[in-house]
Amino acid sequence: MKSNSEKSAGLSLMIGSFLMIVTMVLHPVGGDFHHMVRIVNIGTISHAIGLLSIPFALYGYWGIMAKMEEEIFLSRVAFSFISLGLVAIMIAATLNGLVLTQLVRNYAGASDEVISDLTPIFRLIHAFNLANDYIYIAAVGISTLFWSIAMLRVKKFPAWLAYLGIVLVLAMVISALTGFVFTDAAGFRAFIIGTTAWTIAAGWWL
Repeated sequence: MKSNSEKSAGLSLMIGSFLMIVTMVLHPVGGDFHHMVRIVNIGTISHAIGLLSIPFALYGYWGIMAKMEEEIFLSRVAFSFISLGLVAIMIAATLNGLVLTQLVRNYAGASDEVISDLTPIFRLIHAFNLANDYIYIAAVGISTLFWSIAMLRVKKFPAWLAYLGIVLVLAMVISALTGFVFTDAAGFRAFIIGTTAWTIAAGWWL
């Protein structure tokens, strides 16, 4: 019989995964400064939803770790990696959804010369976000792989979920080797929607 803590962790993981999908569906595609002015509100809303998803997801991932307490090394290292990834995505969402959007609002009526002077700041924010995206993508892949292996060893989750996780990680590696861009808007959206299929299934099982 599943405990109440397992059920609540599973529900939390599904809520977090659903909110991440909503974030990526609403997430606007970037453009020049004038385009960012037009989409500033939806940018703030979408990233706020993304930030809201993080505590739900973290509790849900803790539930996966707790479920496989016998496999201490794999499950706890997986949880450590995904925690690192969630911190990285929290920083990226804060920069994009709060810092960048506030900057855009403050300079919405600025001249082209002033906007041009701000270009290095926009590039710095973009580069920092890109680095955090890479950290998150790698963390999701490693944690999913470790948990999938642990699932096969402990057998407290169905084997198909473990194999699905391994297939997803292999697909990520193959995509990366063949030049798929995970960090543009379309690529990151596809990554989030694809990997949340696994987390929703894991949450449902919990």
